[in-house]
This record gives sequence, C-alpha cells and structure tokens, in this order.
Amino acid sequence: MSRRPQGKRTTSLASLLLAAGCALAAILGVVWPRDARSQEHNFAGSLQANYLFVPTEKRGRDLSLDGMSTELSLKVAVDFTDNISANVKFCYSCHGVELGMAFVDVRLFDELNIRIGRFNPGFGDFSLRHDPANHRTSDKPLPYDMGRMLRLAEFNLGVLPSPYVDQGVEINGTHWFGDTVQLDYAVHAVGGLRAGPNDRDVDFTLMRSSYYIDNNSEPALGGRVSLTLNLSEDVLLTLGGSGMWGHLDPKRQNEYWIVGTDLYLRIASFDLHAEYLARRTEFDVGESPNETFRFGPGKDGKYSNFFIKDGFYVEGNLPVSARFELVARFDGLRRLGNVTLNSPLRSKNSMVLRYTAGFNIILEGSVRLKFSGEFYDFTDFKDEITINAGVAAAF
Repeated sequence: MSRRPQGKRTTSLASLLLAAGCALAAILGVVWPRDARSQEHNFAGSLQANYLFVPTEKRGRDLSLDGMSTELSLKVAVDFTDNISANVKFCYSCHGVELGMAFVDVRLFDELNIRIGRFNPGFGDFSLRHDPANHRTSDKPLPYDMGRMLRLAEFNLGVLPSPYVDQGVEINGTHWFGDTVQLDYAVHAVGGLRAGPNDRDVDFTLMRSSYYIDNNSEPALGGRVSLTLNLSEDVLLTLGGSGMWGHLDPKRQNEYWIVGTDLYLRIASFDLHAEYLARRTEFDVGESPNETFRFGPGKDGKYSNFFIKDGFYVEGNLPVSARFELVARFDGLRRLGNVTLNSPLRSKNSMVLRYTAGFNIILEGSVRLKFSGEFYDFTDFKDEITINAGVAAAF
C-alpha cells in the first residue's frame, strides 16, 4: 500500500516531463527560423545472413535458434530544415517485421535536441552500433542478447536485449570543451520494460507486440552520459554511464532498475569495447511461495521478491590488413535469486561465460564475411560449442 502514492507522484513527474518536451518541440517547430525549405532524403540499410551450428548437440534447436537467420534494417531520414528532421526504420529478424524507428528531431543547438516518437533510448555503448553490419561479431554480447545465445529460454535473454526500442521523448545533446574533450548526454521518458500481472520476469514479447503502447500508464525514466577524450591522433577514450527505472506490471507494484557503465578505447586501428550491466527486477511472490519456489525463505523468514541479472563483455577488433581483421570477445551473464520449482535453472547463482574468437574477410567496402567459434561455460548445464558463419553488409 505504501508504494501507490509514490507511484502516482512519479507518474505525474514523468508525464509532466513527457508533455513538456512535446509542447516545447511543437512551439519551436513553429517559431524556429526555416533556413532551408528543401527536404533532403537519405537512405541506409544493414543486413546479415548467418548460420549458427551447435556441434555438441544432435538438435541445436533445443538450446537456441540455430540454423540460418537473416537480419535486415532499412532506414530513411528526411531533413525538413537545418533544425528539424525525421527518421523511420523497419527491421526484420526472427520475430518478423518491426518498426525500429519513427521519430522527429528538433535541434535548437548542439547541446539541446528534442526527440519524439519511437526510437532507441540512450543506454550503453552497444546500442550505438547494434545493427548487424555495424558490429564485428555475428551475434550480440550476452548482456544485450535478443535470441541467438544458447539457453536463451532458460535465462530469458540478456539484461537489456538490443535493440531496445520504445516510444516517448528524449532530450539529448553534445558539448565540446576545446578540441579534445566531448560531453554527450541523453535523458528520456518512455514506456519502459513490460510484464504481465503474474509474470516473474520481463516479458520482452510485449515490447514488439502489435500495440506499441505502455501497459501501466506510467513512463519509465532513464538516460546516459559519456565523456570522450581525444588523447592524441591515434588514441581516443570514451567513458559512459547509463541508468533506467520504472514499473513492469499493469498495477505499478513491481519496480525494476538497470545501471550500466561502458568503455571504448581506440589505439591506432585497434578497437576495444567493454561494458557491464545489472538489472534488479521485482515480482509478486504470491500467497503460497513455499509451493512456488525451489528455495526457502531468507533468515528473516520472508521470500525475496526480486532477483538480479547482470552481465559484461570485453571485445577487441584488430584489422590485420585492408581485407582481413581479427575479433575476440569474452562475455558473461548471471542470474542471482530464487527460481520457481519448474525452472531449468538449478541454483540461486546461475551463470554462463562465453569465449569467442573469429575473423572477418572484407570483400568490398562494408561487405564482410564473418567466421567465429564460441565456447559456452555453464554452471547449471553442460558446456557447449557453437560455430558461426555469415555475411554482413551496410549500404
């Protein structure tokens, strides 16, 4: 009972932010000088066709979406003026065709841009390069996995499956301190992650249903800030931090929050990406938790009403020549907390570590052949090996 008033106050604040952003953008769209009335159109696309083979299993489909998969992203951008633009993107993958973007940007100046519609809320480093042709491995890091990892059903995907697409308003901007230091920020109010009334984890299918609407009439709040240092002509360093908070269920009784930190380092042609994410998710334990959960109550005699899921990755990319590059990645995913009696997870601390090594052959421009092998080290299941082979192109 004590959460309800707090939820209303938070809802009022988030709704006020959402309404204020829309109103400000509408006013600026009318009064802002129209320097260029001609519209400029830009088209971009990204695709990947990949085959996933699980040699350690007779039937890989029992553990993952193995076999051939195709990912496609098509984007159109229109510049109405120097300060107003619109972007629309459609995506195709194993879940079918989805609307990946549909938003309007109103830019007052570099430090203040207002984005309204359906977009990728600013969170983490990987969201900036999530399109299949923009990252060097065939699959996404485990914290951002959306369905290609082994045991995806057991872990219910990653911490924040990418691309995370939602609708609402975001205010973002960039400020330069001299020529070597760049500060970027983004704050958003969006629908947020969703779950049903009796779900004990996020239901990510609700994020891509035919109705792109919130399930509890309360925006979720979040944002990201990053600092980029141009240390020299050959060395660039970016440090970032992200956060997100909201309610999952229709009654706004179960909270979740996500925090993350990221690092990007470029030394000459070598790239290094590293991130850590953690999500705390509340759920309803029900009236008879002793008949629902595998493990008993804590020392206080109560069943915990939340679990933690966290993950990390470290990924390096080294071009050896104009046609050949090496890729290596070490990532992990962990779930901490009680599980239901019918859960395939056998402990309160279930983890998977993954070791990836591969190489890419650049055929022409941005067309790459991708090859990689992966070793999965599970705590609750036997270890596995996968092989990926595919082609990716950006256009």
